[in-house]
Amino acid sequence: MKLIIFLFLYICLFISGLLYTTSIFAQYPPPVGKPGTTAIFRDSSVFIGWASKCTIGRGFINVVDTNSIYNESNKATYGSYLYASGPADDFVVSLGDQGSAILGFDVPITNRDGPDFAVFENSFGNSFLELGFVEVSSDGLHYVRFPAVSLTQENIQVSTFDTIDATKIHNFAGKYKHAYGTPFDLADIRDSAGVDINNIINIRIIDAIGCVQDSFATRDSQGHKVNDPWPTPFDTGGFDLDAIGVLHNTTEGIDTESRIPVIRIYPNPVDDQVSFISPVSAEFILKISDPAGKILIESVFSRKVSLDLSSFSAGIYFASFKMNDGTSFIKKIIKY
Repeated sequence: MKLIIFLFLYICLFISGLLYTTSIFAQYPPPVGKPGTTAIFRDSSVFIGWASKCTIGRGFINVVDTNSIYNESNKATYGSYLYASGPADDFVVSLGDQGSAILGFDVPITNRDGPDFAVFENSFGNSFLELGFVEVSSDGLHYVRFPAVSLTQENIQVSTFDTIDATKIHNFAGKYKHAYGTPFDLADIRDSAGVDINNIINIRIIDAIGCVQDSFATRDSQGHKVNDPWPTPFDTGGFDLDAIGVLHNTTEGIDTESRIPVIRIYPNPVDDQVSFISPVSAEFILKISDPAGKILIESVFSRKVSLDLSSFSAGIYFASFKMNDGTSFIKKIIKY
């Protein structure tokens, strides 16, 4: 009898050890440039749309010491909320420790075969990865989080400029470097209550902090502490959001050319005179604003308008367009 009990316990321990070992050495898709990567380049033709609006809640530059100051602020300050709208480029907004961003879309995202959207961060390499949780909502009130997994070791803090292995990261924004989006498939949350995966109107990104101290650690869907470069006590601290690209939405198969015209901005970058050219005769309300949201020019045009920006300081500006049917979108302008 003792022998049977011993064998039973031995088998249980063996199976437990096997499952633990399997989880520790699990491999997820590799970085950009490696066979099997799922990264999507920002200029890929698979993207049919981008986020059109964004609100942010800045986090601290160091959540463990909220008295830490950088550039006269204890919170991340780099970038504008406007930077997260439109296609992925070289402009980001930093969220800080556990800061968040909520992105809106002119057309709801829907579930189809394969990934449905992709999130862009600005990592300068394949292994300096700042991670963020991804949540979606179909009503703007209730959010469901993607089942993220971090298998990076939990005992030694990944330091400020240290690295992590992308093959140990799954369903976190920030898995891939600058200019490459991390894809997300809504089918991963198809059994979740409180969300319609065929009508997603908002996506929320939340910085994962990356601190392994028990009091401040954030945990993945399996209970592991998320460990990524930390602390980042700068104005650029935390997750750096570039853009969210859409692969599937509810207007697929519908001619949307007249719904959202492709406005040509020429030249861009601009020195003094800039022109806006539309392929349709619809009337547009055009507003040009600075990164703080201050409106500098407001105009109404159809087909084409030219504006003088010679008095503007060098930097980034935003042109927002609104049609009579309520359709609106934003484009960036670079001023020399």
